[in-house]
Amino acid sequence: MPRETVTLADVARLAGVSQSAVSRAFTGGGSVSGKTRARVMAAAEELGYRPNPMARAMITGKSRMIGLVVSYLENQFYPVALEHLSLALQERGYHILIFMAGNQQDKVPDMVRGLLDYGVDGIITASVAMSNDLTTRCEDAGIPIVMFNRGQDDPRLSAVTSDNLAGGRLAANFLVAGGHQRIAHVAGWQKSSTGRDRARGFTEALADHGQSPVATVDGMYAATETRRITHALFGQADRPDAVFVGNDHMAMTVMDVLRFELGLRVPEDVSVVGYDDVPAASAPTYDLTTVRQPVRRMVDATVTALLGRVEGDTKPGQVRIPGDLVIRGSARKPKVFQP
Repeated sequence: MPRETVTLADVARLAGVSQSAVSRAFTGGGSVSGKTRARVMAAAEELGYRPNPMARAMITGKSRMIGLVVSYLENQFYPVALEHLSLALQERGYHILIFMAGNQQDKVPDMVRGLLDYGVDGIITASVAMSNDLTTRCEDAGIPIVMFNRGQDDPRLSAVTSDNLAGGRLAANFLVAGGHQRIAHVAGWQKSSTGRDRARGFTEALADHGQSPVATVDGMYAATETRRITHALFGQADRPDAVFVGNDHMAMTVMDVLRFELGLRVPEDVSVVGYDDVPAASAPTYDLTTVRQPVRRMVDATVTALLGRVEGDTKPGQVRIPGDLVIRGSARKPKVFQP
């Protein structure tokens, strides 16, 4: 039988099951037994049947596609999160359409049009600059949004982040316990909730110990800016003796500049603490002490929140998941430390 003439009914007839059973078998997460699914797949393979997702979308009103808006893939945290998000959504019968958008407001209109044109059922956005316009236009069009690793004061918007305030506090308490007196902070982009919250938690915890940062500088989540800042902060006699950096991507740049451009030792001369716990953080080259973002738990919460809204079961909400401090060799280790 030619492939273009094969229908769902043909598959059902050969497999000896109902058409609805065939439909469920081809829907990820669909309620169908393993035995039935195997019969359906065998029949489909024999007939050369392939489901038409566009036709199904026209019938059901659901495309089973999720738009994922990302930027800043230089940070290893996002490729890891992207892999987990893709796998988790596939297990639920959804597919991802990836839209790349730097943190630039002028790209928002084209991005919004693309998302609407593809008829996505929902959107996960990890791009700071997308937040306001994307929320307003897509929520008005009935497309739910969940922000991943980003927050925003908007009651219509769901967001999943690590507990960035608590993470900043962990970093400060650890460095103070290590005996540091001149602690600097190379912050994440201060127009982002993550950067602001980590800086706030860090500063508040230092104040609890009677200290304040000797400098707080916005690293913009950018290697070039971070390199410039590191030279300015540490290329002088009264340099800081420790630094908390807003994410691991910047922290590794700081370490490279300290060791290979300024000739300083880590942690003997300067202790460095990052945030994220990306794969390279554990490599011997960096051995980076860092606040771990619980990426798998964040992904699970994001998928649950988004699909709950897509399927009409839940309302928008904010989820903050605590992370742990991973102590390695880039910072002086206190004799006693209680997180």
